[in-house]
Amino acid sequence: MADPEIATKAPESDAQEVVPTDLSSQSATQSSPKLGEHCTTDRPAPSGEASTGVIEKLGGFDAYISKPPDYPHTPARLLLLLTSGTGIKSVNNQIQADRFASEGFVVVMPDLFDGDAAPNSTRASVPDEASISSSPSFLDKFKTKIGETAKSFMIDMWLARHTDDKVLPLLHKVLDGVRDEFADAVSHGGGVYAVGYCFGARYVLLLASERPPHQQGIPTPWSATQKPSDEEGQASKTVGPHIKVGALAHATMVSKDDFQGLKAPVSLVCVENDPLFPDEVRTAGEDYMSKNNVEHEVSVYPGVPHGFAVVGEYDDDHIKLAQITAYEQMLKWLKEH
Repeated sequence: MADPEIATKAPESDAQEVVPTDLSSQSATQSSPKLGEHCTTDRPAPSGEASTGVIEKLGGFDAYISKPPDYPHTPARLLLLLTSGTGIKSVNNQIQADRFASEGFVVVMPDLFDGDAAPNSTRASVPDEASISSSPSFLDKFKTKIGETAKSFMIDMWLARHTDDKVLPLLHKVLDGVRDEFADAVSHGGGVYAVGYCFGARYVLLLASERPPHQQGIPTPWSATQKPSDEEGQASKTVGPHIKVGALAHATMVSKDDFQGLKAPVSLVCVENDPLFPDEVRTAGEDYMSKNNVEHEVSVYPGVPHGFAVVGEYDDDHIKLAQITAYEQMLKWLKEH
């Protein structure tokens, strides 16, 4: 299990997740954050870079597909890339897919949200520090809090439309399409590889697990409230894992239970003191993987904002370095498996 020392400083001001205010009476809804700013907005795209893949139908759903330049003349492996709330039309996510493709993977990045990306899923607007008053008025703070509350409500409504019951069946249909369309790449790699960021990271864990079909989004003869009564019978009906190996960065909405049944090797890129992936959840996951002999590595990056591993520009050189290091960690893990 790796835990490298990453030379980083405190994140720049525009990368902070929380803007404190004195309106504590309205902050209750923020006490258990689900998605942060970096899960739903893009950083400025890397200068001089543009995406090179295409969006096509796969398994009945849109997917951004990026291939190595010499494929299929040179064999490649199949990589499923699961995005944050910004979805497949995000240029940053497309560039991220292209970078993995340049390393010998046919990358399939499915539209997890079926055309309904997160509200305000656009490039983050970075204010000039000189234009920000050092002592904002109560009215300014009130307006800011009202805006945050409205956006939080919109995100909650959006999340309610994209639950396991919707996302997992979509993923299984895409995987069926992948095995048909890119059977050579799946065979060459001995299975499907997967990486995930923010929202998509949790689904890497679920696809890497062995669970009863109803927990994997697969229809069963029984409902969730009418499962087989005998444990032996239920255990015999487990399915998965659906991927060979996984790597995930700054996951969101992960619970301790999401590590249950984990079988495939996984690499975790984590942010120190991340409220969107609390330490208690991470350490519980590490304990589970260690006790159940699940091959894994966990690297905790200090002094970086949630979402730092997704392609995008930062002014802070230390965050830039951490972004490169995280990508290299995930790529190395995939190539070694």
